[in-house]
Amino acid sequence: MSVTDLFDPRGIAVVGASETSGKIGYEAMQNAVEFDGPVYPVNPSASGTIFGREFVSSVTEIDGEVDLALCCVPAPIVPDVIEDCGKAGIGGAVVFAGGFGEAGPDGEELEERLIEAASEGDVALLGPNTSGFLVPEEHLFATFATDVDTIPAGNVAVVAQSGGLAYAIAFQAENEGVGVSAMVGLGNRANVGFEEAIEYFDGDAKTDSIVLHVEGTDDGRGLLETCRRVETPVVAYNVGEQDVGDFAESHTGALTGEYELYEAGFAQYGVPTVRTSTELLDAGTALASSPRPDGPNVGVVTAQAGPGIAITDRLKAAGANLPSLTEETQDIVEEILPGITFSANPVDTGRPMPEFGDVVAAVARDDNIDIVLVYELYEGGLGYPTDTLAAVVDEVQKPIVFASGGPEAVINEELAELEALGIPTFTAPERGADAVSALVQYAKRNAGPDAAVAGEEVSVDD
Repeated sequence: MSVTDLFDPRGIAVVGASETSGKIGYEAMQNAVEFDGPVYPVNPSASGTIFGREFVSSVTEIDGEVDLALCCVPAPIVPDVIEDCGKAGIGGAVVFAGGFGEAGPDGEELEERLIEAASEGDVALLGPNTSGFLVPEEHLFATFATDVDTIPAGNVAVVAQSGGLAYAIAFQAENEGVGVSAMVGLGNRANVGFEEAIEYFDGDAKTDSIVLHVEGTDDGRGLLETCRRVETPVVAYNVGEQDVGDFAESHTGALTGEYELYEAGFAQYGVPTVRTSTELLDAGTALASSPRPDGPNVGVVTAQAGPGIAITDRLKAAGANLPSLTEETQDIVEEILPGITFSANPVDTGRPMPEFGDVVAAVARDDNIDIVLVYELYEGGLGYPTDTLAAVVDEVQKPIVFASGGPEAVINEELAELEALGIPTFTAPERGADAVSALVQYAKRNAGPDAAVAGEEVSVDD
């Protein structure tokens, strides 16, 4: 079984394509035709054309290259459709229907039939009980959700157990102007789960970080081993701190484990964790856009003391190190701005000023510092130190994260210039601090080949 047919198809068949607006088969077909490749509507009860494509009665009658089937049919029919896909040489399928393992004994039996059909036909299944996936750069929208063509391409892959949460993160990425390389809702994980998706996107040139939403899994060890093995940074949002087991199992058939054990497992295997979907996207963006940090030491430079104090408090609570700057750096800072408000670490200039960028550059060049976090509230007439940062980014090869606030119409354009330099930007001090905390976790847990798994091993097998 290869998930390449699933996520990188040559052609698409929409099984159960419908001419009735509002039906899953109509919405999936409307999305599918955006793909730059052949798309075939399949429905034995329909004739004529839809979106300029002629109906065929079965996937076995398609005369063309098809690797992916979007199954828009009721659950009891799905195993037969997957059997036909195997006969037709279609190696990937998305199963939208629910009513399988999450629906009790009868659904479990139906899911077993589905898996057997997929195994015999060598078909990689996304789902069942999923809203599908999308790859914006390829105009591949394998979903029945509407308005997904507005989500821009980016370099963060979202792999979520819940399709709903996956779309929430993807649309937030659109609102933040960062986009995604892919968005995948795993659903019940019949034979494509976390491990298969992570391994695929680890090898995807468009993806520079992978973010996970985890409700639970029956193979915790496999998930953790995969996260440790891949080269692409992985961040996890592990839900279940409170007892949500029954709800999760009815949702995606998830077998939830103990929250603390999963958190310990992720820590042991070098996977940063977060507590909200916003933090998940921000952490993924920071890891995807920045150089890999060499260590966990953070240098903070702020133009306003209040946000700087909030940032420092949040970083220290997350276990970040804020070491003293070298004497050489402190001398440089004092020379730039004699009598500066606070020149150790954090460095507080008191307000934006023309020399602010030089202060940031001095801290970035400090040998004691691995990661730089800058906060500067926007003030008209000064702007951001973009030119200075452009010169220092390539020189230091360290993550530099920039947080700010100000009128949206003004700051968005200037923040975009920083992002073009490879500097992730955020519009709240806490979001900047949380993104840097993920970089700190990554650095601490990946400090050496044995660092992530040192100490007593934690078992998260359910």
